Amino acid sequence: MAPTTETLTAERILEATEEVLRRHGPAKATVVDVARALGVSHGSVYRHFRTKAALREAVTKRWLDRTSERLAGIVAGDGAAEDRLRAWLAALFEAKRHKAGDDPELFATYTVLTGELGGVVAEHLADLTGQLTRIIAAGAEEGAFRVSAPAAAARAVFQATGRFHDPCYAREWTGPGIDEDFTAVVDLLVRGLKSADG
Repeated sequence: MAPTTETLTAERILEATEEVLRRHGPAKATVVDVARALGVSHGSVYRHFRTKAALREAVTKRWLDRTSERLAGIVAGDGAAEDRLRAWLAALFEAKRHKAGDDPELFATYTVLTGELGGVVAEHLADLTGQLTRIIAAGAEEGAFRVSAPAAAARAVFQATGRFHDPCYAREWTGPGIDEDFTAVVDLLVRGLKSADG
């Protein structure tokens, strides 16, 4: 085997891990498979990630962070809070739908991994509800939303839209009427935020 000229980085290992997971699935993918894909020893992988569990956690966090980072741009953007809220919810739904539809094998793999990695998922959900909280708080400051507890309202909005981002509903995301259902739910939530007193 020819020595690799490219420096082994955590990012390269995560990219290779994702490809190995895609090919073998979470049950059969090993650190040895990742090392083989990179042309290095498994010890080289372990220098970056001390355990297989740490590697799985890092690759899952990276996968979830792609969605969070995309949505963060909407939170930080200009425009009315209502428009940003609608855009954020639509972008979350679209990101999840793309992940499920564009690469179903990898989506299924990550669904298994997220089920095993409660801490990573909890951090991801906290990040998403934190982003929603900032949008709703901005709407309250603008006077667009009549909400005195933005964090509680954000949790409620996130839970109410679960059908459009929770992986357990992935089979419904391409069904007839799903876009109309999404719009109806978001419209209802926005009306609620505009008239809420709590």
